[in-house]
Amino acid sequence: MKKLVAMGATSLALLSLSALPVLAQDAEAAPAVSPEVAYIFNTLLFLIGGFLVMWMAAGFAMLEAGLVRSKNVSMQCLKNISLYSIAGLMFWITGYNLMYSGVDGGFMGSFGPYSFDAVGGDALDTGYSTASDWFFQMVFCATTASIVSGTLAERIKLWPFLIFTVVLTGILYPITGSWEWGGGWLNGEFVTGIGGAEFSDFAGSTLVHSVGGWAALTGAIILGARKGKYGADGSVHPFPGSSMPLATLGTFILWLGWFGFNGASQLAMGSIGDVSDISRIFANTNLAAAAGVVVAVLLTQVLYKKVDVTMALNGALAGLVAITAEPLQPSVWASVFIGGVGGAIVVFAVPMLDKFKIDDVVGAIPVHLLAGIWGTLIVPLTNSDASYVSQLIGIISIGLFTTVTSAVVWYALKASVGIRVSDEEEALGLDKVEVGVEAYPEFGTGSQRL
Repeated sequence: MKKLVAMGATSLALLSLSALPVLAQDAEAAPAVSPEVAYIFNTLLFLIGGFLVMWMAAGFAMLEAGLVRSKNVSMQCLKNISLYSIAGLMFWITGYNLMYSGVDGGFMGSFGPYSFDAVGGDALDTGYSTASDWFFQMVFCATTASIVSGTLAERIKLWPFLIFTVVLTGILYPITGSWEWGGGWLNGEFVTGIGGAEFSDFAGSTLVHSVGGWAALTGAIILGARKGKYGADGSVHPFPGSSMPLATLGTFILWLGWFGFNGASQLAMGSIGDVSDISRIFANTNLAAAAGVVVAVLLTQVLYKKVDVTMALNGALAGLVAITAEPLQPSVWASVFIGGVGGAIVVFAVPMLDKFKIDDVVGAIPVHLLAGIWGTLIVPLTNSDASYVSQLIGIISIGLFTTVTSAVVWYALKASVGIRVSDEEEALGLDKVEVGVEAYPEFGTGSQRL
């Protein structure tokens, strides 16, 4: 992601009305922008993209609040605002430097806090302000932790989860991110020698979503399922969420934020070519999400004779995750295909997880892990500079590292402070037990209201 920023060929900000016909005739004939103007537009892209991705934190909070039972809604809200804040601090304390500073083809950067430009300073040599770059990268980091929150809902203790978030956002995510976006070994001779190309992940199908998915899967296996979710006879007992309107709102917020997630990953807005590519990324992102919804709706109608709204919501998210690895190069039909397969993955993977008694409350594992793997693996279909072998190397290595390190942290927490609430506390709900503020006190279990 820290690719060289194009210093720009043209900029609408510098063109007078009299120059507009030039744009229509030939982009290359338009006057070149100055480094200062390119700097401003590139920085603006990071800031706009960053606050759109930050808005996804609200989307995750609302999605999770709607998909958990009413007795656990406050807990999910607390976890989401806490994990975003922890990520914001940890990515400054050490995460950014660990991901980008001095990686040089290796396996990680350096520990230590990140320094911004001085007041009134600039960084024309990089093409954007350092603070805008840090902010944009930080919100990606927070997204990774949000994925874990939903999977482990309704039975994990608050403080062990937050401790895991510290490690994930400050160390684990930055390390795997450095392998690709920081110029690490996935861009080096070893991978290119075997696969014939560097590993490619444009905006993070694997580096963000699958990393969160692997951490979530590992935690779900170690934590165990919610009490009563699976019967001894192999039956599955659904636990309906508290609010489908909230879950739908959360999905639309995430969909909106994804335009910043993918679009701003172009990392430059100082030329007509860059702006055109950002527009294409927006369109492909939207097409993939729409295809994910339609496929999920059709499949649930065919398989279950009724349409499952939660599958439709997760179908949209799976389509978004799938297109994230390469949102620029695909044609319209390729974008629809990639997103549609993401929607199908959700429909088939959710019952598969139940067969293995892996309790994923919000469906984050199919959406972020499996659709993320799919989206990363299929990149060479539309990007001739990528190879399937290199993509597999990246997927497997990042999966192994995240799974092993996450397991170490989860088991350490389990052995020391414990990670799961008691059966009695789980039955009462985490809002009462750990938060002390019920989301819906008038309807809470045990409440006595006249």
